[in-house]
Amino acid sequence: MALKWPWPRAAGNAGVRLERKDAPHAGGFIAFHAQGEAQWTRRDYATLAREGFMRNPIVHRSVRMIAETASAIPWLLYDGAVELEDHPLLDLLERPNQKQAGATFLETLYGHLLLSGNAYVEMIDAGTGARELHLLRPDRVTVATDASGWPAALDHREGSGKRRIALGLADGGGAAHLTLFHPLDDHYGFPPLEAALMALDTHNAAGRWNKALLDNSARPSGALVYAPKEGGNLTEDQFARLKTELEEGYSGATRAGRPLLLEGGLDWKAMALTPKDMDFVEAKHSASRDIALAFGVPPMLLGIPGDNTYANYQEANRAFYRLTILPLVARTAKELSAWLGVVFGESLRLWYDADRIDGLASERDALWARVDAASFLTQDEKREAVGYEPTGSQNLEGDAP
Repeated sequence: MALKWPWPRAAGNAGVRLERKDAPHAGGFIAFHAQGEAQWTRRDYATLAREGFMRNPIVHRSVRMIAETASAIPWLLYDGAVELEDHPLLDLLERPNQKQAGATFLETLYGHLLLSGNAYVEMIDAGTGARELHLLRPDRVTVATDASGWPAALDHREGSGKRRIALGLADGGGAAHLTLFHPLDDHYGFPPLEAALMALDTHNAAGRWNKALLDNSARPSGALVYAPKEGGNLTEDQFARLKTELEEGYSGATRAGRPLLLEGGLDWKAMALTPKDMDFVEAKHSASRDIALAFGVPPMLLGIPGDNTYANYQEANRAFYRLTILPLVARTAKELSAWLGVVFGESLRLWYDADRIDGLASERDALWARVDAASFLTQDEKREAVGYEPTGSQNLEGDAP
């Protein structure tokens, strides 16, 4: 369709005068300014790991605390109700592969869960009955489904290569997919760090703002006022020279406190930070508490000031174990039991040894004290109450042996 401007007048508008608008000054314009949208960090694994774990001290410490503490908890293996002290499954968890010990392997597994919401474990048959466990990086793995939409395999990409690993156990190996609960996805888990994404960006932005302030001599910019007695303005050459001298001679942390030499009617007006400008400090602490809350780490354990709801450090440490560490370890133990139990025995069950956790020593001491004070129990009943086998003695407290 051909467009011709100006458009021809209609028959009924032949006598209408066209309105013409001219700007009073050539080159004049109207500028409209609106507040821009906030820029948020992307939600993929690589970005969350880079902006969170690798650049944010609160996220880094939270993930390390959870992963290192959980990986240090000792394992127990049961065949039905009988505890097994020596078994190939315990040896495999103690030394999953030639490059990693058991604690290092589990620390990486928990780290993947916390940063990605997913952890992928591959079993490889090394021949002569030997097996190895290896972890796959979450951003290199995609869940492949069957015709019905159920997860069937994992597609692992390494550079330009791609291979498919069957979920469960197959000839020569297999894989397991551990996830955290995701309300809107059937196949992938939801990482705690993504729930704290706004707090993460706020904390990082506050750090960048503080760094920029330090680079600017640890104070906000002031104003140079030019007010000569005879009036007038700076020439372009004078303005350019003044700007260059300020940037080269007085900007930066290494030049902080250097005296400013003024001439020709120049006067320096310092601009101080207002209380509103200083709100970034509290905003940073608030963001730190939100990040710690998402990971389930008491702020007291991270050294975050304010909002310490626990009476003391010991109470916060017990809550950390009971509410964060043990549920994560128990979830992992059940997943590994269901996956590896098929290989080593259907009735095998992994669990954690709560009696060897140093962080729960005070609870264990209190339990033993209560049981020992129960005079209506026999020695064997007391031993059974605290998880030990009976010795055969049925004497009550106070009775003759």
